Amino acid sequence: MPISFSRNQIGSVFALCAAFLFSSKAIFIKQAYALSSQVDATVLMALRMGSALPFFLFMAWYFRKQRQALQPKDWGLLVIAGLLGYYFASWLDFIGLMYISASLERIILFLYPTLTVLASSIIYKQPLRLKAYIAILLSYGGTVIVMLQEQNHAPMQSNFWLGASLVFASAVAFACYLLLTPRLIEKFGASNFTGLALSIACIGTLVHFLIATPQPLHLLAQLPVGVWAYGIGLGLFVTVLPTMLLMQSIARIGASQSAMIAAIGPILTILLAVLFLNEHLNLWQWLGCALNIIGIMLISLSKHRLKH
Repeated sequence: MPISFSRNQIGSVFALCAAFLFSSKAIFIKQAYALSSQVDATVLMALRMGSALPFFLFMAWYFRKQRQALQPKDWGLLVIAGLLGYYFASWLDFIGLMYISASLERIILFLYPTLTVLASSIIYKQPLRLKAYIAILLSYGGTVIVMLQEQNHAPMQSNFWLGASLVFASAVAFACYLLLTPRLIEKFGASNFTGLALSIACIGTLVHFLIATPQPLHLLAQLPVGVWAYGIGLGLFVTVLPTMLLMQSIARIGASQSAMIAAIGPILTILLAVLFLNEHLNLWQWLGCALNIIGIMLISLSKHRLKH
């Protein structure tokens, strides 16, 4: 008798696979940085987004019929959202990873749901419930515990707070992007919006690389093969594939349940960092990580109480 899987089971597996692939991002970045001194955030971002661009252009074209009646301001907001969420936020994150561990990066970045809820509460004048305040306290308290513990052992303490600040700024930028998306998804359709926004981010990244890098083609030719492999891996296996999986997951089980499954992300990143980067967390850091995840899960559950 053939084994059959329900729609919810398939959607959950897709969400779990997407969480795992997204969680490997910091590992790819750290490994690429270790291979060559020529590699910085701009170069690695160019490799990532350059390899992903053809897929997102095709995606934008394939789902173009999802669009409704569009105004010039809709296209303007789309450009802003794409550059903010997947170009600027990613660039800040890549730079921050030059100074802090992959584990801490993931925990700080994971704060973006709290920022989205806080901003939504202010914009829509919706008071937060007690559970939301407790969730925010747990999230930030846990993050501070992990940060203080790592700062005591950071090999580059002079740049530690710079790295942590850049990653937090990345979380803020991504939260702003999420605030722009509901209206744009309604106008463009979810799949078309994703393809267009990420295509814009890819193009913005490549333009940045060409402007900021002297002799860009010469630099690319000098990069080790391993850096190319990590850059293309970031594009295909950490950007394109998990994006597709997450879309399929949301289509089957909804955004809320997919987001809850994604809460396993920091744990996966930490485990991968232990395996591949020789990072280690002490008991206090594990406690901080647990508080962070519990807080994010609580804040995710409270999101639906805010009217948009």
